[in-house]
Amino acid sequence: MQLSDRIGRRIKLQDVHVLMAVVQAGSMNQAARQLHTSQPNISKSIADLEHALGVRLLDRHRRGAEPTEFGRKLFEGGTAVFDVLRQTVKSISFLADPTVGEVRVGCNPFLAASFVTAVIERLSRRYPRAVFRLIPAYVDTLYRELTERNVDLLIARRFGPLVGDQFDHELLFEDSYWVAAGVTNPWGRRRKVKLAELANESWVLPPPETTTGSVALAAFRSIGLPYPRTTVIAEPVDVRISMLATGRFITIFPDSLFRFSARRPELKILPTGQRLNRLPVEIITLKNRTISPLAEQFIENARQLGAELGKGKKNGRNID
Repeated sequence: MQLSDRIGRRIKLQDVHVLMAVVQAGSMNQAARQLHTSQPNISKSIADLEHALGVRLLDRHRRGAEPTEFGRKLFEGGTAVFDVLRQTVKSISFLADPTVGEVRVGCNPFLAASFVTAVIERLSRRYPRAVFRLIPAYVDTLYRELTERNVDLLIARRFGPLVGDQFDHELLFEDSYWVAAGVTNPWGRRRKVKLAELANESWVLPPPETTTGSVALAAFRSIGLPYPRTTVIAEPVDVRISMLATGRFITIFPDSLFRFSARRPELKILPTGQRLNRLPVEIITLKNRTISPLAEQFIENARQLGAELGKGKKNGRNID
């Protein structure tokens, strides 16, 4: 008997699914409620797995249950197996009807509101019945979501060294940063503005330790000044755009927001004559993971749009 036959007879996918539910829920009772079954059925599935493998998979205690070292390994393997099955089903559905499907994209909030929505706008014209599920988050959360296979791919800025060797990184374009204000801000009427002149204005910025904050910090340090006086500390895009709309505040936004956001007419790049920084925007995927055909189409469209953006910059077609 081949190894695959022995595994198939000894381990049932349903039992692995039950184990994964217990690990995620933290207790057998909670897993039973989530799976709409009884606690004895949950216990039997776990016992069958432990008997088949000859090791203890869960440590039970008063507060519930947690995986042993063996249980964690089976949980990780089960996550990969069910992900492959899910992607296979998506591929079959796509072959049966190429106009449907779902792709799950993790992305930075800025890119979700600009570049990623531009990719979706293109792709949704070709596949009008497809579903695009966006998971906007920040770097640590994005990588965790990808590792746990809760998203198909990431579109994210890279700030600092590469994270982990289990990921594939592909450069899409380099995103520049600009000082920006609302269209009614008096600074927008100036033909030229020095960055130092803006140091004591009313800024709305995220904390210095964030990606955008670090860009502002580096820019002001380069001219011998500290982080600008921040009147409003906020990172969400919509909050900062709303503050700029009052005509009083200044912030820093990436080029991609001006090029792709529906709200760009409300904003104006101030004529400081300099980009503050460039950060790479990448497609990030798990190595050796098969993704669905629709996810592959999303990546291809992202490449095309990124190439057009890079070509436009080389030809000098920048934002006014």
